[in-house]
Amino acid sequence: MTTVELDHVSYAYGGATPAVRDVSLRIGAGEVVAMLGPNGAGKSTTLLMLLGMLPPRTGTVRLFGGPVAAAVAAGRVGAMPQAGGVPPRSSVGDLLEFLHAVYPQPMPVAEALALADLGGLAGRTVERLSGGQQQRLRFAMAVIGRPDLLVLDEPTAALDVQARRECWAAIRRYAAQGRTVLFSTHHLDEADGNADRIVVLDRGTVIACGTAADVKRRVGVRTVTVTAGAPAGYADLPGVVAVADRGGRVALTTTDSDATVLALAAAGLVRDLEVAGAGLEEAFLSLTATAPRTEGV
Repeated sequence: MTTVELDHVSYAYGGATPAVRDVSLRIGAGEVVAMLGPNGAGKSTTLLMLLGMLPPRTGTVRLFGGPVAAAVAAGRVGAMPQAGGVPPRSSVGDLLEFLHAVYPQPMPVAEALALADLGGLAGRTVERLSGGQQQRLRFAMAVIGRPDLLVLDEPTAALDVQARRECWAAIRRYAAQGRTVLFSTHHLDEADGNADRIVVLDRGTVIACGTAADVKRRVGVRTVTVTAGAPAGYADLPGVVAVADRGGRVALTTTDSDATVLALAAAGLVRDLEVAGAGLEEAFLSLTATAPRTEGV
């Protein structure tokens, strides 16, 4: 069964350059799909159209084989936006009890609390929650209606490492129930570690789609790592598309590892040389490091 269908969908804000251009995508029931892309790639606009909050200028969006509005009205869609607060002076339990009464087939409040790892915090007011706890509360609010499709826009934005781990543990518990999850993220390790499939958007179009391994194979890039000082000047070496300083080690993402290594050798910079296949980060940088970018959402 297909949960999400986007057919040749486009959207432009006013008379500006389209934020989304002719995007087609299908997501099956039970899939966990990551949407990646640099700022302005069109991720948030695509998610807003999928949720029925923006009407596509061209193309169609269908959820569960029918109109978006019907799926939302039936409580089959849950969403956790990137930004947005929670009502102040409310307790965690009271807030979830209120939402529980809104949906046609909600999960018990105790189940939502346990799923979001908030079991001991039902009586705590929102303003007394940490940032990570508030994010898990937003997650509980998104899932208490027991949606078949859960849409998460940058679910771990602004969270520290421990809070990110806790948030992803909650998301994995929900996905393990056979639900479909679509999320956008700037943390490529989250996509690599949690997604069945990855969709890469750039300049409003889909430029890659497949498993993490598929995306890595799409690009002919490798990583050349050497022991060196500050990474100044390395970006000018042949084939290099990105440079990362790793505390005394310099990692060069390159489309021509042979040329890069020869240039390093000619400069006397070959120390503790390592050459490896592309990781997801390197593949992402290679896929999106072409023409100048225009503004989008």
